[in-house]
Amino acid sequence: MQSNFQEQYMTFSELNINTPLLNALTDLNIHTPTTIQERAFPVIMSGRDVVGIAQTGTGKTISYLLPVLRQWKFSKEKSPTILVVVPTRELVLQVVDDVEKLAKYMNIRIAGVYGGVNMSQQTPLITAGLDVLVATPGRLLDFALNGTLKLKSVKRFIIDEVDEMLNLGFRPQLTRVIDLLPSKRQNLMFSATITEELRTFIADFFIDPIEVEAARAGTPLENIKQAGIKVPNFNTKINLLDFLLRTNAGFSKVLVFVSTKKLADDVFEVISERHPDQIGVIHSNKSQNFRLEAFRAFNNNKLRALIATDLVARGLDFDDITHVVNFDLPEVPENYIHRIGRTGRADKKGVALAFITKNDTEIRKNIESLMNCKIQLMKMPEEVEISNELTEHEIPKVAMKNELTMITKPEDGGGAFHEKKDKNKKVNMKVRRAEAMRKKYGKPQTRGQKKK
Repeated sequence: MQSNFQEQYMTFSELNINTPLLNALTDLNIHTPTTIQERAFPVIMSGRDVVGIAQTGTGKTISYLLPVLRQWKFSKEKSPTILVVVPTRELVLQVVDDVEKLAKYMNIRIAGVYGGVNMSQQTPLITAGLDVLVATPGRLLDFALNGTLKLKSVKRFIIDEVDEMLNLGFRPQLTRVIDLLPSKRQNLMFSATITEELRTFIADFFIDPIEVEAARAGTPLENIKQAGIKVPNFNTKINLLDFLLRTNAGFSKVLVFVSTKKLADDVFEVISERHPDQIGVIHSNKSQNFRLEAFRAFNNNKLRALIATDLVARGLDFDDITHVVNFDLPEVPENYIHRIGRTGRADKKGVALAFITKNDTEIRKNIESLMNCKIQLMKMPEEVEISNELTEHEIPKVAMKNELTMITKPEDGGGAFHEKKDKNKKVNMKVRRAEAMRKKYGKPQTRGQKKK
């Protein structure tokens, strides 16, 4: 399933790109395609189904948008001909923004829909007519199943971040969407990793796809300098992060990754007090408006640091990230690659720091094995206070002995135990009426003879 297209291009002008797209790329100051953009363009233009594999930060979005926009033709129909499905609402907005920039000189209709918003607010976007629709799987099905959206005209179906989509449990929704699409279409799928589940999904729904690979998952980006610092606990990590922000002006746009939503809130609570109005936080428990505001503020350089879970490690395109800080290492090694891939983009240099505890030994080995390189250790700065205070989760749990307790038998003196009275014993409670009358009156009682 390997691509046979081996031609190498130096600039976008050497690709078969029309003037409107070239002008848009020039406005964006983009002149040279990345590896995945260069390799994917001719394959997608050939009309074949494509599976694109590339690390985060290598320009996957443009790699599929350029050829599908190049092949787009004006249509009077209101139904979209290009459908892009992504896992999160933030990525919907990101892809819509990219389409609008690339289609600046084209008469093309674009919209994005996602959950968390009343459907009535998004319905006019669809009923007005569309050429390109970007959507999350659930909201896409909402509109398709209630009859608002027709998918009969889709010619190119694109699934972005498909491995993350499957990890989030979206396979049933994706399968339902595919069932609603016309059989004659081109399928494009882009992912950072290839798993067995993903290969099964490809075999079920793609027709003899060509695999285009930019770099194998696990290969660290050359523009990223990696380093690790050993730390004993949470509070020392806080002190170290505070020190780096206070003493290094170069830490101007920092993504701080944590493993859980609660930890994100805990770090934000402390760091934001030490650096007022400079820190943001984003994770799935935050409201949609809160998340979008934090995303925009950070991308527009109104915030110096953004604390995040792996929600934003995939797909979201932040500009000019100077540093990525792994406040704690992810248990899944591939997620480390996705995290650090937010910096060192577009031929710029970036730095990735990891705060490593003694419990991270095995995780660190797995990450290094995946990357086939070591995370070099730095000394802890002497100015950083080493805290001895542990959080509730860091305090070692005392194991209780599992001993059997002797049960005292009644005959051995059971404390307040006493025999129940006969009338209170729940034994053979069913009593015939005749028997009850005999006990009460000494003889059977009848209800009287029937009158003739």
